[in-house]
Amino acid sequence: MEQPQRSHEIQIRVRYAETDSMGYLHHANYFVYFEQGRTELLRSSGLSYREMESRGYYYVVARLECRFRAPAYYDDVLTLTTTTERLTPIRVDHRYQLTRHGQLLAEACSTLVCVGRDGRPRPLPDDLLERLGGVTAPGGRD
Repeated sequence: MEQPQRSHEIQIRVRYAETDSMGYLHHANYFVYFEQGRTELLRSSGLSYREMESRGYYYVVARLECRFRAPAYYDDVLTLTTTTERLTPIRVDHRYQLTRHGQLLAEACSTLVCVGRDGRPRPLPDDLLERLGGVTAPGGRD
C-alpha cells in the first residue's frame, strides 16, 4: 500500500547545551531532532502520539540511519524536512533532510513499526490509518 509522499517542515534553533566542546551540534541530538520532525508530521495529520498511545498503539523505531554532511553550530537556525515515504498499517518509513540556509547538513531515514501494549506488531485501525493519509484496502495490511 504505497502512499503519496507527505512532508512537513520545522525550524529548530541549536541550543548551547546541544553542542559538544568543539561547538558542534552533538551527533546524538540529530536523532532527537528527527523525532521532533516525526512528531510534528504526525500532528499535522490531526493525530498525536498521545492519542495513539491512549488507544494502545505505539510506534517503535526499528531502523534509523543518518549520513552527516556538514556540522551545525550553536545558535544556527536549521530547517528539518520530514517526509513519509511509505505507510502501511504496520510500518511507516520516513526520510529526513536537515539544512541551514539551503545547505544539506544531514540526511536520514527510519522505519517505525506499530506495536500494541504487549510490544508485538499490531496494525493501526482504519480510522487512524486514514487520518495519517493511508488508504485502507483488503489484503493491504502489511
